[in-house]
Amino acid sequence: MTQDIRRATSSDVPRVKAVTDAAYHHYIDRIGLVPAPMEADHAADVAAGRVFVAGDPVVGLVVLRTEADHLYLDNIAVHPDAQGTGLGRRLLRFLEDRARELGLPEVRLLTNAMMWENQKLYERYGYEVVERHVDGPYDRIHYRKALNSPPIG
Repeated sequence: MTQDIRRATSSDVPRVKAVTDAAYHHYIDRIGLVPAPMEADHAADVAAGRVFVAGDPVVGLVVLRTEADHLYLDNIAVHPDAQGTGLGRRLLRFLEDRARELGLPEVRLLTNAMMWENQKLYERYGYEVVERHVDGPYDRIHYRKALNSPPIG
């Protein structure tokens, strides 16, 4: 169930940053630079209503951007202490449910090519690779999932 996921408030911003940093920190050495989600303006994303969080205190989050023809997953982060609990799957299900509520036909996202764990996760849940290209210092793989695909169980 996704009812324990709520829109973030300004009081959540420090925890949103902490969870994002904890979730992505181990990638710094692997990719040779700070992952983009760690450099996001979390306060601006929360103020714009784009951040949804789970847990008290917050242990997981998604940052969503509504586009004309899809819902874009800008960030998904689960604190290392909560990884392996199914929270990532619940956040992905929330994302897809949200897109359906908004009448959007698909979800899009990207991940760094060096984050192979993420690639396996997205492909396991029905996301397909659309393209791969270098964007500045980032080598990114873009994914999409048509929402006529089965929902995440």
